[in-house]
Amino acid sequence: MPDEGEKGSFKADIPPSVLEDALRSVERTAGEAPAPDTPGEPAPEGEAARLAALEAEVARLLAEGEQARAQAAEEHDRLLRAAADLDNYRKRAAREKDEVRQQAVAPIVKDLLPAVDNLERALAAAPADDAMAGGVRMVLKQVEEALGRHGVTARSALGLPFDPAFQEAIATTDAPGAAPGTVVAEHGRAWFLHGRLLRAALVAVAAGTQGAPPAGPGDDGAGPAA
Repeated sequence: MPDEGEKGSFKADIPPSVLEDALRSVERTAGEAPAPDTPGEPAPEGEAARLAALEAEVARLLAEGEQARAQAAEEHDRLLRAAADLDNYRKRAAREKDEVRQQAVAPIVKDLLPAVDNLERALAAAPADDAMAGGVRMVLKQVEEALGRHGVTARSALGLPFDPAFQEAIATTDAPGAAPGTVVAEHGRAWFLHGRLLRAALVAVAAGTQGAPPAGPGDDGAGPAA
């Protein structure tokens, strides 16, 4: 009931336990509200610093990734060059092996060539009606075919200008009607093994100065008149 002894006043009887419960509730609510400067709520300056650190870390990772890509590209190029070198080595080794195999018969062929020369000389000296010449010619053909199966070929130099790269001059001779330096006789043809010279042709060359101009009409060689 309100106190009628003093006008305008109000008095209520509130138990102390109720007041204590209300006070504890206010204190609990105040304790749960975070303070503005607590560590759980970073200040604007701290947030900017954290963002700057993240950006720096991203930049570092991107730079490392770019460096790794550059190293990978360099390693890829190195491996490509190594593969190309290995392929070239294999091809070169195969060529060298094939060349060694091809040239392995050279000593045997060189030993046979004098016999071939003798067969050719026998045919050149045999009379046209010699019955044995046919047999010799057949044997010579068989030998040449056998040599050809191993890459051995012959080349005649008769009538050609003397070439020291493929011919060996063993004599010079007067040969009327032949230009000086022309091969007029052949004592052995040039032989090649897989395109490589195995033995030079043994030839006789027309005497005279090679390359001299032919004498004109009335030219007696005495030179111009004084």
